[in-house]
Amino acid sequence: MPTSRYEIRLAGSGGQGLITAGIILAEAAGIHDGKYVCQTQSYGPEARGGASKAEVVVSHEEIDYPKAIKPDLLLVMNQKSCDMYFFDLKPDGMLVVDSTFVKQLPTTKAISIPFTHLARVKTGKTMVANIVALGALAALSGAVSIKSLETAVLKRVPPGTEDLNKGALAAGIEAAKEFL
Repeated sequence: MPTSRYEIRLAGSGGQGLITAGIILAEAAGIHDGKYVCQTQSYGPEARGGASKAEVVVSHEEIDYPKAIKPDLLLVMNQKSCDMYFFDLKPDGMLVVDSTFVKQLPTTKAISIPFTHLARVKTGKTMVANIVALGALAALSGAVSIKSLETAVLKRVPPGTEDLNKGALAAGIEAAKEFL
């Protein structure tokens, strides 16, 4: 996290767990890493299947505006979100896409990781693709520590799914290593 204010936008469709991912990311940065953080979210009226986004602003100083204006990192889980939000990204920002669903990349600098496919292969459950994505995001950006992220994930997930989610987090961290 090179600058004082680091803006992250997570976008996809309802049901992909991005609101939960945003909350977990904010808790990891704020509660466990001790940084200033703001988390906002919005989703379309359709809920499942409609547009969904969560934004997390992380800073070493007090935050004066809670929303992401020009994200430093944009994580997109579907093509529609990639097309919709790519142009908001800072010129030197990081675009991370779920290559399971995003096939047309707007830049050659995009980091393409098959989060949903990895979730299915590594854990047997596609519903943890958001946690796979969080692991990769933390490893790639350094906006939040891996230890704090794991703590926040384990406090947030349903009882009995801790090992599943730990595996998903590890899969995301491992997948990001080839881009570091």
